[in-house]
Amino acid sequence: MDLGELIKEKQLTKYRLAKMSGVSKTTISKICSGEADIKNCKGKTHYKLAKALDVSIEELLKKAMEHRPAFQTFKGNICHYVKDMGDINFLTEGIKSDWINYYMGKEWYLEALYLLGMVDYLCRENGLPRFEQYERLRKLKFDGIIWPNDIVLLCVVLKNDEPKERALKEAIPEFLRHNIVEADIRNVA
Repeated sequence: MDLGELIKEKQLTKYRLAKMSGVSKTTISKICSGEADIKNCKGKTHYKLAKALDVSIEELLKKAMEHRPAFQTFKGNICHYVKDMGDINFLTEGIKSDWINYYMGKEWYLEALYLLGMVDYLCRENGLPRFEQYERLRKLKFDGIIWPNDIVLLCVVLKNDEPKERALKEAIPEFLRHNIVEADIRNVA
């Protein structure tokens, strides 16, 4: 269901949704007309619209999520969601929407395990217990290491593996459990 259909289903106008969400009517109109792609909106915009429409971010983005973005784009979007929503709101929305199992069901394992790493890391950072429903997934890991593109490129430019060695030492354990190297989820522009 796209944004226009959700607005109709909730018996709202674009103007009323703008007032309820704090997202400009212009932005809402551009998304509904196809002039702007909802995928390109900030995580804060997704969160505000989903909250005002009383739907999950997953439901809001369902049509947009049918196309699989590059993993680096996915990672960037998730880090922006955390930054824009805050740790606790991100965890609440992610668990309520069951993003991890959604991606597992689509067989998008890299995205699912990245999200699990993020959820576990944010739980640790905020002194929260891990979510037990994902225990079976915590045992999964990729055969080879998934490196960030910038680290791979730096190794090519420098013609050595020193950047990989440094990134491996600085990797967040919750991601590394799945053989995903991630060192800084907070440093997003």
